[in-house]
Amino acid sequence: MSRVTLAQWQMLAAVVDHGGFARAAEAVHKSPSTLNHAVHKLEEQLGVQVLEPVGRQVRLTEAGELLLRRARQLIESAESLEDVASRLAAGLEAEVVLAIDQVFPAAAQAKALERFSETYPQVRVQLFESVLNGGTEMLYDGRADLVISGIEAQGFLGEPLVMVRFVAVAHPSHALHRLGRSLDLRDLAQHRQLVVRDSAQRQSTNAGWLKAEQRWTVSHLNTSLDMLKRGLGFAWMPETRIAEELGDGRLKPLPLTAGSIREVPVQLIFRDQDRAGPAAHAMASALRQAVRECAPEDSIVSNE
Repeated sequence: MSRVTLAQWQMLAAVVDHGGFARAAEAVHKSPSTLNHAVHKLEEQLGVQVLEPVGRQVRLTEAGELLLRRARQLIESAESLEDVASRLAAGLEAEVVLAIDQVFPAAAQAKALERFSETYPQVRVQLFESVLNGGTEMLYDGRADLVISGIEAQGFLGEPLVMVRFVAVAHPSHALHRLGRSLDLRDLAQHRQLVVRDSAQRQSTNAGWLKAEQRWTVSHLNTSLDMLKRGLGFAWMPETRIAEELGDGRLKPLPLTAGSIREVPVQLIFRDQDRAGPAAHAMASALRQAVRECAPEDSIVSNE
């Protein structure tokens, strides 16, 4: 068994965070003498001085800084464990917040939500249709339980879910198709590119080829698709989103010599998989199953 208790480390952290025993005592609702005793007992048990006097105040020693840095990880883990326990005790969560990039196959998204609603009809769902960094920003801000994104989230482990294939397309009567030959990027530069705006508020970026002299930026993939069908520009679109239009000839792939197809790996990311409730896990499971049922075999990314 550990000689030092978690409470002792918490009291030491309180003394340091609040700048002394008196202020820490007020914050944690204990007497200064209790805190003083706990810290001195900790030093005695470890055989290391963690605090040293500086005038009428105290500060961490070098050893104290190292030990407290490690202890904070222990304190945070204990708090996380208690949070997990409280969530388990509370049972099913009332709401699941989901951020899905607009490039995710629409059929898989609909099927997943339908399956989830059959099992958890009482759980509210907030669905945010994000673009590029929008989903990961919600993850960093703690505003989403689950995120599906083609952008890697720093500090989070994503689960490969599906490979989304983008195809460069335009209306069959578009000027680029009327050239009647193979195209290169110089040809594209003279025509209007349609792009979808990054939904992130702080660190928005552009993705894909963006060197066209004319560019229209919209907020939703469906708006871009509508403009494409009206012959107002060209764009790289997720193949699953334009399957019908390609099939009936309303859109036609651009005959580029290179770069006509791009592939983007899309991941499923939990904000905190250990703390996630049963509804969030059920939603993740529904999304995985829907991808397997809806996506072509060569577009599924195996996680095995």
